Amino acid sequence: EILPYDKLTHIIFSFTEVIENEMKFPEDTLDLILKQLVKQKRKHLDLRVMIACGGWAGSGGFSEMARTAETRKKFVESVVKFIRKYKLDGLDIDWEYPGLPGIGNPYIPEDKENFTALMCELREGLNSICEHQVLTFAAAGWEEMFNHIEIEKVMNCVNYINVMSYDLAGGSDPYTSHHTNLGLVRMEDIQGTPAAARMIEDGDSTKPFSTERIVSFLMDKGVKPSQIVIGSNFSGRAWQGVPPDNNGLYQLNRGRWRGRGSYARIRDEMEDKNGYVRYWDPVAKAPYLYNATDSVFITYDDTMSVRLKTKYVKDLGLGGIMFWQLGDDAPQDGLVDAIYKEKMK
Repeated sequence: EILPYDKLTHIIFSFTEVIENEMKFPEDTLDLILKQLVKQKRKHLDLRVMIACGGWAGSGGFSEMARTAETRKKFVESVVKFIRKYKLDGLDIDWEYPGLPGIGNPYIPEDKENFTALMCELREGLNSICEHQVLTFAAAGWEEMFNHIEIEKVMNCVNYINVMSYDLAGGSDPYTSHHTNLGLVRMEDIQGTPAAARMIEDGDSTKPFSTERIVSFLMDKGVKPSQIVIGSNFSGRAWQGVPPDNNGLYQLNRGRWRGRGSYARIRDEMEDKNGYVRYWDPVAKAPYLYNATDSVFITYDDTMSVRLKTKYVKDLGLGGIMFWQLGDDAPQDGLVDAIYKEKMK
């Protein structure tokens, strides 16, 4: 598959996992794919290829590994060996999440300090390879995670924080909303909707989430704008059994709808097609689809929203924009193309 190498600065190959306190591939086939990817650096001299460790389903080994100096040392040594073997340019730690259960992982309160120790020891390990090694970590797009990490200390040891400003809604949420919106939505903006009523009933003052909100939060914490990388998601989130009020936005529903798909599928099969109508939310700066016949609501990123995100990155002097995941993009005139065009303006 031909990837848009000339339009990317970093490719983070995902995922390795923490296995027996070492960084390893969970399956052997990933080894061959990574080797082929690294070969592309010969033709694309500015491209950096990194490795990610963890992920939503692969973070179960972090807490135990980070618990002692000995096990952290074993892990860091395995990382250095791995990066040397594949001639990589850096590492992204995707521990979801220190001090929190995530998908049901082991976690302890001491994860907070142990995460700091791990990241700073990884920094030393990568520096032993060369001074240009890039160290990043993935962070949630909501504030609660930052109660469980020492953000100021960690940022002194890493190059960037990759903020997953997506998956901000979905899953078990009883109401529809945006999952990867740039714009800051306040309670007064959604007053009178079932979503607002449910948030008040639940005493949930943490929502609605947004990219602008988490970036502002991080900058208030003292994180340098140039170290913040925001996120886009190249697939949608969807609900079924959604009533037509407000074209399905901020409504109660009957649960998750699994037909959401990639941006490529959404654009080619759903955007103003097959009963789906595209709407734009100027407050959230995000598109959404609603199918009145099937009562399905879909939240996603499109070329307009990613261009606005890219402009936001430029205007604030942020570190960049990343996305999950490249394989979900449309092959022509897709989201990477839109980001690149906006970047080059």
